[in-house]
Amino acid sequence: MAGKELDPARRKAALDVAKQHPGMLAAMAAPAVVIIAVGWVVSTGLGIVLLLAFAALGAYGLSRLLRGR
Repeated sequence: MAGKELDPARRKAALDVAKQHPGMLAAMAAPAVVIIAVGWVVSTGLGIVLLLAFAALGAYGLSRLLRGR
């Protein structure tokens, strides 16, 4: 992509898919949940750090997706 902005049509399509198929979003998030669980078992601090990292990445992605509204 030439610019850093998301194409409005693609943004709307991604939001429509998220609204229609929440189970697909859960399946996409499953690897992150497994990584956090393993990190939590290995070390509680590592689990918390991984949880915060994934939360920050998710918040950043959501803000990029909803920026044009």
